[in-house]
This record gives sequence, C-alpha cells and structure tokens, in this order.
Amino acid sequence: MTFASLGLIEPLLRATEALGYQTPSPVQAEAIPAVLKGRDLMAAAQTGTGKTAGFALPLLQRLTQEGPQVASNSVRALVLVPTRELAEQVNESFRVYGQHLPLRNYAVYGGVSINPQMMKLRKGIDILVATPGRLLDLYRQNAVKFDQLQALVLDEADRMLDLGFARELDELFAALPKRRQTLLFSATFSDAIRQMARELLRNPLSIEVSPRNAAAKSVRQWLIPVDKKRKSELFVHLLGERNWGQVLVFAKTRKGVDQLVDELQAQGVSADAIHGDKPQPSRLRALQRFKDNEVQVLVATDVAARGLDIDDLPLVVNFDLPIVAEDYVHRIGRTGRAGATGEAVSLVCADEVQLLAAIEVLTRQTLQRREEPGFIPDHRVPQTDASGQVLKKPKKPKKPKEPQASAGKAAALGRWIDSEKPKVKAVRKAPGFGKAKKG
Repeated sequence: MTFASLGLIEPLLRATEALGYQTPSPVQAEAIPAVLKGRDLMAAAQTGTGKTAGFALPLLQRLTQEGPQVASNSVRALVLVPTRELAEQVNESFRVYGQHLPLRNYAVYGGVSINPQMMKLRKGIDILVATPGRLLDLYRQNAVKFDQLQALVLDEADRMLDLGFARELDELFAALPKRRQTLLFSATFSDAIRQMARELLRNPLSIEVSPRNAAAKSVRQWLIPVDKKRKSELFVHLLGERNWGQVLVFAKTRKGVDQLVDELQAQGVSADAIHGDKPQPSRLRALQRFKDNEVQVLVATDVAARGLDIDDLPLVVNFDLPIVAEDYVHRIGRTGRAGATGEAVSLVCADEVQLLAAIEVLTRQTLQRREEPGFIPDHRVPQTDASGQVLKKPKKPKKPKEPQASAGKAAALGRWIDSEKPKVKAVRKAPGFGKAKKG
C-alpha cells in the first residue's frame, strides 16, 4: 500500500515523499480514507505510530477541495490539544504536510501574550491548533468565530480531562456548529472519553490498531528498586556507568524537576528543564537545545509527556512514577518511535508500589526488576504483577524454642497460665452492704 493508493492529492504526496514516508502506518491506512469520506472517527493508536498524519493529511485535502475561503477571525478546522508542546508539534506537522497548499495554519496557547494571537486571527485561519483555555479566552473576546467550522479534532482528549479542562471543553462544544466532522484521536481512551465520544460523534468509525492502553512493543521496559533518598545518586551513577547519551527524564513535580537539574549541573552534567512554571519561550528553548545535542539530560513533568517529538531518542527514565497510569504509556512513547527501538527505565521506591501496580495492570505486563549493586534499597519494594495485586513480603520464620526438661516445661507452663490469669482485687464492702433494710 502507498499514500497514493489512499487517494491523496499530488501536493500532499510530494510532501510525504520529501519526508521519506513510504508506506502508511496501520492507523494512517484506516483513518485517511475514512476522513476523506467525511466520516466521524474514533481512533486509538500508540503514540509514535503516525496518528497526526492520519488526520492532518486528509483534512488538508478536504479544506483545499471544499468550502469557501476563510473569513476574517474565522477558522475552518479546529484541533484541540492538552499542552503547548503538543500544539506546536501538531501545528508544525500541518505546516510541513501542507507546504504546497494555499492554506494557513496557526497555533494558540497560554503562557504567551494573547495580543499577537488576536492580530493573527484577524486574517482568518484555515487550521487552528489550540489548547482549550487560551481558545476560550479568544472566543470570549470575539477574536475567533466558528461559523465556518467544518471539522473538529480532539487530540489526546483524555489528557485534557486529566488536566481539568472539562468545563472549558463543554463551553467550547456548545459554541461549535452541530453540523461538522468530528475526529477523536488518542493513544489511550478512558471511560470518560468514550462517553464524550458518544455525545459528540455521529455514527463514528472506530479504529483500534493496538490493544487499549498498550505500550509500544518497540520499547524495552524495566525498573530498578531504590530508596527514595538515593534516586538522584542512582541516576548520576547510571548516567556514567552505563554510558548513557541523551536522556529524557520525567519527574512528578516542578520542584522535583528543578532539584534534579540543579544536582546534575552541580555534578557537571548538562541539563535543562521543562515544566508548567517555565515561560513558553524558555520551554521551547530547552527543547531545542536538547534536540541540538547541546544538553544531555532534559528533565520534565508530565506537561511534556505528550507533544515532545524528538528523533532517535534512545532512552526515557521515569525518575518518579506518574500518578495517572496512562501517563506512563505517553512518557515511554517518546522513545521507540517510527519503528525505532528504545528503552524505558523506572526508578521505583517502596511508597510507589501502588502506582507501579496500576501501570502493570494498564499495560498488562509485569515490569522486569533489576537491582543495581550498591543501591539495594533498605525499604524493599513489594512484588507486584499485572493482576494488580501487591504481594506482601514473606515474614521471617520464628525460631523454634529450645527443648526443656519435662518438669521444667510443666513449671514454665504453670507460670505462663498463672501469668495470664486476671488479677482480681479484693472489693471492700460498704457498711450495711448486703443487710436487709429495716421497714
């Protein structure tokens, strides 16, 4: 099968050929013809399998062939994404795929000034990629209109709900025209997202090219048990001992990200950070430095788990396990992309055992454990498996008592029985107690 056989027009075929795309991935092979026919779509695919092209290529073709020119402050296709990084990545994909087409695309998100975005929207945008919060701000200020909207794409909608965008999404959906094409693409689908799909999509085609919530088979996964206070020390040790090159590291909190970066820099390791407190230019600069090999270690919170598109990234390290198990799939999906292989290593301490169990249930596999000499934890990580059970550590057997002489045993038994008898204190009777009262 080729991209030409899917019915794509020549300018798009030129773009895919220049990118080195030869054979459509499974999700592209199923999604592109359906989107070209105008079908609503609900597609589950592992991250890194090319799902962005699965909706971008056919939407570019439909917008080129159908409908009037975009009016001022209007959009013809809207792509909603959970994070700034993913907005930039998806917008860049539309730019590259549509470089030979007369269409305009743009991305809007928070963390930067809203005024340039309002100015850009005045000319009208064919494809707008947006995070829900900033899009709602623009809509409330009449900077964007949806009268000409033909298509809505929800990319990583489960993450948008995780980040608390449910109210913003409801308000945006109410503002959109009812007659539109709706496409739902994600690596994972929670039950809440399936309910959303039932409300928004009309007779959708359902595509699942991989098991639900599965991790990519191209990523080798394992964990190292370690005490929490020694995680930083272990990571620096592994960095040198294993001769790791570039590493993308995920930590749970913004404070944890900054602390790890400070410790790495103090050890002479080039490191940078991405998290929600960083201004967007700083985040983009850190990502670009990592892509340009100027930085060896990029440390991020889950804000970057979806949207970091890094070629040939060999290794992802979970410094902390994610609170939401689905985020594990997205984290490790940053490596092993587009047919390449990768590794995902998790540093796990005892109080993360429930998070580990949830991840193993979700991915339907028990992660292999490898203890690192010199870092065997004092607080052992209980055994887990893909059934979700946390297996308690076996208790140490009690030492048998030394045999004693029979008389000694009887005496000891007598003393034991006597010691167990409750001691009853003598109760002093009050005067007249028990005597019959005189009439």
